[in-house]
This record gives sequence, structure tokens and C-alpha cells, in this order.
Amino acid sequence: MTATAPANARRTVRVDLGDRSYDILIGPGLIAAAGREIASRLKGRKIAVVTDAHVAPLYLDNFMAALKAEGIEAVSLVLPAGEKTKSFEHLISVCDSVLAARIERNDAVVALGGGVIGDLTGFAAGIARRGSRFIQVPTSLLAQVDSSVGGKTGINSPHGKNLIGIFHQPDLVLADTDVLDTLSLREFRAGYAEVAKYGLIDKPDFFAWLEKSWRAVFAGGEARIEAIATSCQAKADVVAADERENGQRALLNLGHTFGHALEAATQYDSARLVHGEGVSIGMVLAYQFSARMNLASPDDGKRVEAHLADVGLPTAMNQIAGGLPPADVLMDAIAQDKKVKGGKLTFILTRGVGQSFVADDVPQSEVIAFLKEKLPK
Repeated sequence: MTATAPANARRTVRVDLGDRSYDILIGPGLIAAAGREIASRLKGRKIAVVTDAHVAPLYLDNFMAALKAEGIEAVSLVLPAGEKTKSFEHLISVCDSVLAARIERNDAVVALGGGVIGDLTGFAAGIARRGSRFIQVPTSLLAQVDSSVGGKTGINSPHGKNLIGIFHQPDLVLADTDVLDTLSLREFRAGYAEVAKYGLIDKPDFFAWLEKSWRAVFAGGEARIEAIATSCQAKADVVAADERENGQRALLNLGHTFGHALEAATQYDSARLVHGEGVSIGMVLAYQFSARMNLASPDDGKRVEAHLADVGLPTAMNQIAGGLPPADVLMDAIAQDKKVKGGKLTFILTRGVGQSFVADDVPQSEVIAFLKEKLPK
């Protein structure tokens, strides 16, 4: 049974970016309250809402009604669901819809959906009229704790994930925790991988709390809100210190270098692998690779693997259906990673739980040898 959080359990996390600062509101009932929250912050009175075919039947009507109740004029665009929507084709579609709706700079573009819709819509908002106001209403756990916060937007390329995009911060994030009750268990688990990531980066006490409390987080209620708020605060702190990933923000990519390569290897087929599952496997690989490089104890990797497996996440490449290409092909995908500088590989490695760091100039030969060792025989 899903635990219910009281209405007064709502939390606010502030992303401090000077005159571009914004609030992340976290808690129940925020879609119903969206009109009031947006109207109090929006100078314009028009909104273009972008969502997908999975989310629209669940929340679009209620969201539009909340806007109408506050006198906000809104139009909507429903796109296909799935990672393949993060494409030039759909970017053009969103931009055309925003311009056709005559959305001005003081109006807003809203992303109502998961990470795919948020990334795509944020990119369109950032380039339409050379920059429109942008509001995130994330409907997946992964989007609530990660992609909706921090201003990274973009689309995928045949060369890799998220390689085309811009930084465009939202003006508001509304993370309605009630909507997470409609997620499949697989999607909730995938989002949880990003929650665990924040503990593994530099919050060992949070990771220890998750090891004890993950069932309560899955059940809902105040434990879920606490986990989301802690995750959002962790990301907000990093973004405020390093908005454009010139240093510390790269730590948020723990597990992502391996994970993105695995996603590319599966052609972004969600039946085989979704993003959070790739991150889960990627984090385990990052800990195992750190141990191989004599940076961390193998016991740390075993602890991380055990927790992620406990919640039902995949932790090894042999759990990906349909097989994987050889190590050199995965290496090509890794070499396209956005963190590569001057042709040198950059990984987020670790000295232990909560002790992640940026490792520059990781030897390619070591990575290939490691991949050959870990790939299914």
C-alpha cells in the first residue's frame, strides 16, 4: 500500500543563481496547485505545455484546468513517449508550436513529463525567440531528482546521448510526489538509481540511510519526500557552485560515462535498458574500475552492488537483454562523452562510498581491458 504524505509535507529547495535563482517545490498536490504557483511568478499570461502520449491522459487535463482557473491561456502539444523523441525532428515541432502560439519572452514553456520531455522542451525554450521562460513539471522520479534541476537541456545524436543542447535554467520546478504512484516499478527503480547516486558522490550518511529506508521511499509518504528533497538540495548546491560543469558539477555524472555508452549500444531501446538502469550498472562499474586502479577497496563496490540489487536494479552488463557489442565499440561511445577534454578520457571515480572525484586522463588501455573483463563471454 502506498503511504500518503500530509498536505503540509511540502518542501522548497532554492537553486541559488543570483538573479536567475528559482525554487523547486516538492510534495503532494502540486499539479492541482500549479496555476497558483505559476501565476504568482509569471509576468506573462500565456503558456505552451509540452507533454507525451503516456503522461497526457493522466495529468494534462488537470494541469490545463489549474492554469485556466488562474486566467492563464494555454495550448498543449503531445509528443510520442520514449527516448527517441529527443531528436531534431521533435525539437523543430516544439519550436514551431511555441512560435505558433505566439509565446513571448515573459510567457512560458512548460515541460509536463519525464526526463525526455524536460530535456527536449528546455532546449526548445532556450532557443525559441532566443530564450523563453521555462517551467519544469517532472512526472518521473528520475526527472524530479535529476534532469529537471540544473538547466541541462538537449537531444540525442547518432554519435551519443545529449550531445546537442544548451544550458537553460528553468524559472520554477514543480515536483508533485503524488504522480509517482502511477509509475511502473521499473521506472521508479530507474529513478532511484539517481537518488542513490547523490549518496555515493559525497553523502555517505544519506547512502546509509537509503540502505535502511529504501522500502519506505518506495512506499511513498514522507520518506519519499525526504529522499527527493535531499537529492534536489544536493544537486542545487552543486549547480550553484558550478553551473556549466567546469569542475565540481562533473561529479553528478557518476556512473554516466559507462551508462551512456551502454544506452548507445542498445540504440536507446527502452525495452532493453532505460537510463536509470544504465546509471545503476555504470555506478557499479565505476566502483569496480576504481578498485582495479587501486583507488578504492573492492568491498565498496560490493556494498554498492548489493544495495542496488536489493532494490531490483541491474548491476552487471550481462543483465542487458540482447547482448552488447565488443569492448572497442563501447570505447568509441565513451570517447564521444561530453566530459572528454583534449581527447583525454575523464571518469568520475571513487576512493570509497561518498568519496567520488574527477579523474582526468584515464588510460584508454585500462578501460578497454576492464570492459573486456566485464563484458559477457
